[in-house]
Amino acid sequence: MAESVEPAGDRTIDAGGVATGLKGRLRRYRELRLTEEELASVLLTPVLVFLLTISFFPIADTFVASLHTGYVLEINPREFVGLEHYRWLFNSEAFWNALSVTLIYTFVSVPIELVIGLGLALLLDREFKGKYFAQAAIVFPWALPTIINAKIWAWLYHGEFGVINDMLIRVGILQEPFPFLSIPDVALPAMIFVTIWKTSSFMALILLAGLQSIPDHLYEAAEMDGASRLLQFKDITLPLLKPTILVALIFRTLPAFQAFGLPFGLTGGGPAEATTTLVLFSHRLTFTNLSFGRGAAAATIITLLALVISLIYVGTLYEPEVS
Repeated sequence: MAESVEPAGDRTIDAGGVATGLKGRLRRYRELRLTEEELASVLLTPVLVFLLTISFFPIADTFVASLHTGYVLEINPREFVGLEHYRWLFNSEAFWNALSVTLIYTFVSVPIELVIGLGLALLLDREFKGKYFAQAAIVFPWALPTIINAKIWAWLYHGEFGVINDMLIRVGILQEPFPFLSIPDVALPAMIFVTIWKTSSFMALILLAGLQSIPDHLYEAAEMDGASRLLQFKDITLPLLKPTILVALIFRTLPAFQAFGLPFGLTGGGPAEATTTLVLFSHRLTFTNLSFGRGAAAATIITLLALVISLIYVGTLYEPEVS
């Protein structure tokens, strides 16, 4: 039924008794009496302004910079070059190498982190003595800043003084020190191992929160019906954990796809560009070569690819709740 509206002098009052005319609204605003829609708009406005200022404007400005030369530094006159920087990138072997390194790094490390994180979450979801100490110990690698983790593992991998070489030699696996970070075919797997060690705990924390939100009575009912632990995991845990898995994948895939601190601190992108990620490649173009247009083009491509990955995840895993 449509709301009845009746005039009240210079105001209009709807069926709920809320003044909707101009003067009536101004009076309500002075008295801080807002409708739910107006209150939502007031609360969301600072967030939208923040996103526009901190996120959307820099993204748009980066895209504009990718279409120009001399956009940041006025050493040369600013000139519109269109898609020339993108054409240069697509013809650059270094760009395709950085893209392949990034894709391998991301889509090898994240699934392994998910499996390990799920195992840790299932373990921490149980009650046992020292549970909270175990939680703190698992979180510790993730809590350390990335650059510190990189430097720690750079010393552990060191070909002459590294602890890993020393241990492998002592147990007889190696006869002499092995330069883990100096061989192109080994450096990338070594870097992937470090990121798995660091961020599996982050996956575990997110998945643990999802596990603790699953009602216990579902498992109790399944046990009464004779369902095994494996069947409970397959039919109860995984389906109800799917939204949490979606969040965990997005939260880990995007930072992995934009990895900078770990390759920068661990290998510097070497050897022979074997660990140069897209973000490190863009950083070099921008701040080493001072090619701001090409660096902006690379950053724009990174943003677009990250958006595509997020959309694929949401389209694959997201299931709207049915009331």
